Amino acid sequence: MWSTEQESATVTVDGHELDVAYYDEGNGEPVVFCHGIPTSSFLWRDVATDLADDYRVIAPDMVGYGNSAQHDGFDRSIRTQERMLSGLLDQLDVDPVTFVGHDLGGGVGLRYAVHQPDAVDRLVLSNAVCYDSWPIEAIVDLGLPSTIDSMSVDDLQGTLDGMFREGVVGEANDAFVAGMKAPWASETGRISLSRCAIATNTNHTTEVDPGEVDARTLLLWGADDEFQPIEYAERLEADISDAELVGLDEANHWVIEDRPEAYREELRAFLAAE
Repeated sequence: MWSTEQESATVTVDGHELDVAYYDEGNGEPVVFCHGIPTSSFLWRDVATDLADDYRVIAPDMVGYGNSAQHDGFDRSIRTQERMLSGLLDQLDVDPVTFVGHDLGGGVGLRYAVHQPDAVDRLVLSNAVCYDSWPIEAIVDLGLPSTIDSMSVDDLQGTLDGMFREGVVGEANDAFVAGMKAPWASETGRISLSRCAIATNTNHTTEVDPGEVDARTLLLWGADDEFQPIEYAERLEADISDAELVGLDEANHWVIEDRPEAYREELRAFLAAE
């Protein structure tokens, strides 16, 4: 199981000491993967293990997510995730990195690349939150006390089941759906997801200018996404000076699941290019 491959570190963010679970395998140039909401590093399991033959692959669970700290009492916004990531990478002594972010993790990557340009050599954004493209209504609803208080753990699992199945083209892989739902299958997880949802803050992407990204950038996008449409990738391509857009057809929001071989192929080609 993915969880058994993870390590753990304690990272201080905003005065809170938070446990961070992360995958760290391989040698060579560091490639950091960051997931979104409501997922975890499990999203990257096939890509990360494939790349670990040639690169050092680091894939954390954001705080509040997966096997990282889920207790109440700390911020879970992308501002916090950016600070967590910076602290973790400082502990692991990796710099610079290639940063690969999906969904909310892409928003983290945008902020990190703008605020610490020397720390990000290459940037890959996949169906990433940016500008005012988010949060989507389904996530906003999960952050409302009136919504989450009326949901049992089983109710939430049913809602997530539909979200993960609707975000792929065709029939979803049951193992993918089960792995994505697993971190939220408890009372602690139910509340943590609500806190994560309410922390989705458009200001944290609109306050950064993608035009300040210096890193060579690949926009590797599921072209059929209704949550984060490819039009936002086109806008990023226009604003980032060294950016290339690759749209993968027959791929929805969970592009890594819909087109795993194509995703790995495009990512490897980008990493290998001079």
